[in-house]
Amino acid sequence: MSRLGTAFIESIVAFAATNIDDIIILLLFFSQVNINFGRRHIVFGQYLGFGLIIIASLPGFFGGLVVPPEWIGLLGILPIAIGIKQLVNREQEATEVQTVTSNFKPSSATNPILSFILSILSPQTYKVAAVTFANGGDNISVYIPLFAGNSLARLGVILAVFFLMVGVWCAIAFLLTRHSTIAYILSRYGKAVVPFVLIGLGLFIMYERGTFSLLAWVIGNW
Repeated sequence: MSRLGTAFIESIVAFAATNIDDIIILLLFFSQVNINFGRRHIVFGQYLGFGLIIIASLPGFFGGLVVPPEWIGLLGILPIAIGIKQLVNREQEATEVQTVTSNFKPSSATNPILSFILSILSPQTYKVAAVTFANGGDNISVYIPLFAGNSLARLGVILAVFFLMVGVWCAIAFLLTRHSTIAYILSRYGKAVVPFVLIGLGLFIMYERGTFSLLAWVIGNW
């Protein structure tokens, strides 16, 4: 498989593993849609918040330009540690999402394009973005080693898949609001799989960057 194909699969796995809980939050948001809080606020807010997570993770890529990939692979320990922590601590953390309220009033502007832009830039969008970013602490810990040691082309593939998956996640959450049984199964069992996926992802990051060979050399010369 080509390196770009590997990056494609790796990015899908990484996104799914780090955003299972976002499905639950999006379900809560979509269940609150009304005349002042629309689907566009949720979608654009999700993209804005996720974009901030990506920006916070990019130092991993730039660090990978000067640090040997074998050492960069040691960052794979981060998702492994997160996965082990989730396995040890099986108590589900309560996700608190403040009910989105608004004093926003529709614009009286006659230009429909301007009205749409102003509605997107409303406090509703920023609130969704804030919740998305605040919920992305573990994402950053996983994305930093994922970005590090990659070429610019591979990073481009990863980011393209990530932002495509944000739209897919929003669509899935919206559809799940109409299927309560599926939503229950996802919220009940989805998190049970995530720790194993994170551990596997961390091991893959270390393997792909040759870190195991480095560790074997260090142990052999200890």
